Amino acid sequence: MTLFDENVSHAPAPRQRWWRGSVVGMWSLAVAFVILLVMSLLPSAYVIQQPGPVFNTLGSTTTADGQEVPLITVPEEKDTTTTGQLDLLTVQVSGNRERTPSWFELAQAWFDRSRAVVPIDRIFPAGQTTEQRNTENAALMSDSQLEASAAALRELGYDVPGEIAVGTVDDAGAAAGALQVGDVITSVDAVAAANVDAVRATVQAAAGAPVTVGYTRDDAPGTVTVTPKQTEVDGQQQWLLGIGLQESFDLPVDVKIQLNDVGGPSAGMMFALGIIDKMSEGDLTGGQHIAGTGTIDADGNVGPIGGIRQKLYGARDAGATVFLAPEANCNEVVGHVPDGIRVFSTSTLEQSMTVLRTIREGGDLDALPTCGSGT
Repeated sequence: MTLFDENVSHAPAPRQRWWRGSVVGMWSLAVAFVILLVMSLLPSAYVIQQPGPVFNTLGSTTTADGQEVPLITVPEEKDTTTTGQLDLLTVQVSGNRERTPSWFELAQAWFDRSRAVVPIDRIFPAGQTTEQRNTENAALMSDSQLEASAAALRELGYDVPGEIAVGTVDDAGAAAGALQVGDVITSVDAVAAANVDAVRATVQAAAGAPVTVGYTRDDAPGTVTVTPKQTEVDGQQQWLLGIGLQESFDLPVDVKIQLNDVGGPSAGMMFALGIIDKMSEGDLTGGQHIAGTGTIDADGNVGPIGGIRQKLYGARDAGATVFLAPEANCNEVVGHVPDGIRVFSTSTLEQSMTVLRTIREGGDLDALPTCGSGT
């Protein structure tokens, strides 16, 4: 049997031709890859807001030297059997002026409902240093702790007198050289300084126009005109005098709050609830995992905060099933509530207490105000 026939010629197989569409597709893919590579290296003008750490106000925290201590400490604590949680929430910012997120990171965040892409100027205003921003947020946190303590004690029936004093002055702020630490603020544009929020509201209403601040210094009255500067505070644009205000309360109870590396005023309401829980008999949470956010003044009024969508997802991820949201933030809540969490709206500390009381007593939760149901 013949295996090879030398008289038979074999023509080479025809070369496979690329379809034009395949060539175009390959080039498009290559161009897209190059564009993606270039964009990943180019700086952006945005930063990313995302859920930050969650802290249980009834639990413990770590100090700067690594010591584990209660987040809230009150003398003769009455509540030692709490089985639930009262979580305060934070928002973490990815990026700064020295290192902005890449366009690829921004694209990923854009499609993540728990994160938000925001212009860098909203978080880090031009001309403001990181140190100045941290100083302002630290002052706001200190204010919120003092006002939360006063609000909680007043809710518990204590008499808590106070006056509004300047606690810090930003050297680059609007009031630098005009007001001093220790000045007692009596009015802004002839509106009595009833509380810190009233002062802030009057400044915001001026929308950047100069305001006349009345004060007393060493028991001598005086006035000064200050032009507020706009800056980003806890995710919101605000007009600031560049001073940290605090009510010099004569607290009848020594309340101590320890929380490192967290700034801004948005934890006020949860601080107040945590204080009340520790100073009251029984379990305020009813054994439930409850989270919330909102500023608070000494009179117990709950105010809006920034980054509430990120805080909703932070609460859900931490295991909370109930969320207390400021009524003023309801327009940002509707349509953005993650599965597994129920949101109730509140505008006062008493309303927040009503929600917790209803949960604890197994009452009708459907009768409580929620974002979208009216309050």
